[in-house]
Amino acid sequence: MRAVWIRAFGGPEVLVPGPTPDPVPGPGQVLIDVAHANITFVETQQRSGRPGPFRVTPPLIPGNGVGGVIVAVGPGVDPGLTGRRVVSATGGSGGYAERVVVDASTPIEVPVGLALDAAVALLADGRTATMLVEAVGVHPGDRVLVEAAAGGVGSLLVQLAARAGARVIGVAGGQRKVDLLPGLGADLAVDYGVPGWADRIRDAVGGIDVVFDGVGGPVAQAAFELLTPGGRMVSFGLASGEWSPVSVEAATARQVTLVRPDAAPARLRAYTGRALADAAAGLLRPVIGQRFPLERAADAHAAIEARSTVGKTLLDVS
Repeated sequence: MRAVWIRAFGGPEVLVPGPTPDPVPGPGQVLIDVAHANITFVETQQRSGRPGPFRVTPPLIPGNGVGGVIVAVGPGVDPGLTGRRVVSATGGSGGYAERVVVDASTPIEVPVGLALDAAVALLADGRTATMLVEAVGVHPGDRVLVEAAAGGVGSLLVQLAARAGARVIGVAGGQRKVDLLPGLGADLAVDYGVPGWADRIRDAVGGIDVVFDGVGGPVAQAAFELLTPGGRMVSFGLASGEWSPVSVEAATARQVTLVRPDAAPARLRAYTGRALADAAAGLLRPVIGQRFPLERAADAHAAIEARSTVGKTLLDVS
């Protein structure tokens, strides 16, 4: 089968297409014929060899999220699973390929009426956004600032916060991304690359009750300083290349809570299911901003690292 390999750490060019034997499901496993593979920012960090909790060891096929159809099952697995449309994590690697084998308990069936590519776009990002909104507790009337608001998670956070009745301030880098935000439900859209962006928000809304931090670094610090006493802040990304510098001590001094979501596996699976159900019901719309064929995984990584992407980036495998 076709796959994309990392044989050494480096830039996007180390993602090289190449053949590999078809996987065979063993006891308790299923084989998925992959239609779309999810790409995350974390995978660009892994490929470059940066240290972190998700570091990988080459050679390997990267990718931790796919969507497709179960085409075979291993011994001891219900044959009735064959033919079901599913999304699935892969255990940390193996997703940039035409077929993957996973434990039979891992895939989540895609609801009727939801396109498979939309389901893959929600596999990681929908789960994360749903978890963050629940953890923070967004209430009607809250002034909610979403950083990286045009990204995969951020675009969903804007929608979820608006649906909860919040006044949403979307912050993104560049006019193309800012222009996307009102259509997702943002009441105010601001370019954090323009000097004085935080002052513009303060002048418009006074202060902020909730910050969803997807950028980290100085942007996270500036957003933190907009929070009023009793505010909540949760970090979910580091688009700047570094995590939020806000300390627990600094938050306590400002009477702000730094929220740490419960990411237990069972809860994460439930969040994914909820996001898929919301999308099938028309309540949540993933933004698939760009898609690449499997063989162009390197181009997909390059686009993400160049900050030229909006919403979700997918690999179309078949």
